[in-house]
Amino acid sequence: MSGTTNPSRYVLHNRRGSGGLVVEIALTLADAPFDLVEYDTKPGSPMPASFRAVNPWGQMPTLILPDGSMMTESAAILIHLAAKFPEKRLGPSPGTAAHAAFLRWLVFANVNLYEAVLRRVYPGRYTTDPAAEPATQAAAIQRMGEALALVERALVPGPFLLGADMSLADIYVAMLSKWFRGSIDAPRLAALRALVEAHPTVGPVWRRHFPA
Repeated sequence: MSGTTNPSRYVLHNRRGSGGLVVEIALTLADAPFDLVEYDTKPGSPMPASFRAVNPWGQMPTLILPDGSMMTESAAILIHLAAKFPEKRLGPSPGTAAHAAFLRWLVFANVNLYEAVLRRVYPGRYTTDPAAEPATQAAAIQRMGEALALVERALVPGPFLLGADMSLADIYVAMLSKWFRGSIDAPRLAALRALVEAHPTVGPVWRRHFPA
């Protein structure tokens, strides 16, 4: 574990290569002061007791707000940060049609893509029969491919989900697509991810989590 904390700042509890990447990117894009507490553990391995004291559910990422309250659920955190820093244009203005689409894709990604990743990485959570775990993983990969195909069709005219402007929804989808272990013909999605990776602010954080 690395990092120090200051109660007047955000505190992001995360591990490298996990879903907290997109929250770290959001905080960086917002120019929000935050401390990163990074745990040197691998996906699928138990979290240390020190983190369980912060979040008994053991869930990454966990964001502590400046008032000391805790947030979990990546999509919820992204929605909150976009609303908290409207001048940074992390998402469209609330009440607009673009904002409705923004919410749709964040929640879609959370429910369908992220959930499929969890079923692949942690199949034991989704069945009480160890013999069924390979089938659980295979079904997760198939379902994620179907969900990514829907995203691919939505990237018209593109290059981003909401058109010309990148939002946190694009970064979230790009991160989740990075974890896909199947095969899919999705050139628009590949182009979106390339744009996200090449972004001057996003890119350095991305490469720290996903070295070449």
